[in-house]
Amino acid sequence: MFLRTFGWSFAITITGLIAAGLLWGAEGFGVVLILSILEISLSFDNAVVNATVLKRMNPYWQKIFLTVGVLIAVFGMRLIFPLLVVGLTAHLNPATVIDLALNSDKTYEGLTYGQYLEEANPAIAAFGGVFLLMIFLDFIFEEKDYNWLAWIERPLEKVGKLEAFSTVVALVTLLLASNFFAGEHAETVLLAGVLGLVTYLGVNGLASVFESGLEAETEKEEAAEKAGKSIVQVGGKAAFFLFMYLEVLDASFSFDGVVSAFAISSDIFQITLGLGIGAMYIRSLTVFLVRKGTLDDYVYLEHGAHYAIGALAVILMVGIEYHIPEIVTGLIGVAFIGLALGSSILRNRREGAGGGDGDGEKALVGSAQ
Repeated sequence: MFLRTFGWSFAITITGLIAAGLLWGAEGFGVVLILSILEISLSFDNAVVNATVLKRMNPYWQKIFLTVGVLIAVFGMRLIFPLLVVGLTAHLNPATVIDLALNSDKTYEGLTYGQYLEEANPAIAAFGGVFLLMIFLDFIFEEKDYNWLAWIERPLEKVGKLEAFSTVVALVTLLLASNFFAGEHAETVLLAGVLGLVTYLGVNGLASVFESGLEAETEKEEAAEKAGKSIVQVGGKAAFFLFMYLEVLDASFSFDGVVSAFAISSDIFQITLGLGIGAMYIRSLTVFLVRKGTLDDYVYLEHGAHYAIGALAVILMVGIEYHIPEIVTGLIGVAFIGLALGSSILRNRREGAGGGDGDGEKALVGSAQ
């Protein structure tokens, strides 16, 4: 299973690094390798969260996520999306943006492509920050089968019964961020943050609506098959919107990696190749977690990933004004997931010894009540 799932990742890594060496020499080889590692370290928690969504999709859509989804992630989010952001925020025509991107040392009105992208950081951070914050809030406020940090999660589950409470919290957070971190970019931050919120509510809401009809659609599958209709089409509406949700989620996770990459290289093709290799591993890891049933075996992993998402959302908001080192972002995600994994292992051992699930109270970082 491991080789079958990661085979394409290994093949693309080898091909990409060979291409980097031939095109840019030893220096380019090293840059692409570093960028790949950067993307993996910053997005590891993304794989765990993706897996919680992907396991609700049938094998067909899982393959779509690993194939078409990768093309969108690599070329759409790591190449085309930054071009669009620069064009929209700097009010540049497409020809100028592409010219700047292809000629990394070239300037327009005194700024390079990388500097224009850096200038767009307030809008990028606000959009991604609010989107990720909503993911964290909706998770932390909902009732869960297991609680990891029970002393935090149980009271918040009760508060979360208030309708649209996560949206209110996200809007208040956006207002605070625009007031304390945005400065002259306050209007831009507010607009981008609201767009991030609308995007989350729209895509996630549509997915939920169609997913709620899956049971009814399943009952119709046999009749649809006899009528000559595709089962995938009949039951695929929910999967399609879940797929779109995953793509937007991936975009939100990729923002910090794309912007940070320009501190390592100003060549857009090196950045796309390096981040693309890393994105491929994240996709493969997501599918591996689903097929291996890892989330079912280690029940606190999902919690750890969502706490990492919450931390990343805060980092993006604070990063509107202050630079947060990439190593901090990466280590926070790894730390939360590592602690959640350790807690899950301890829980499984207690279960095996007949000690009960403990509901997180005796977990590695939980607390007794």
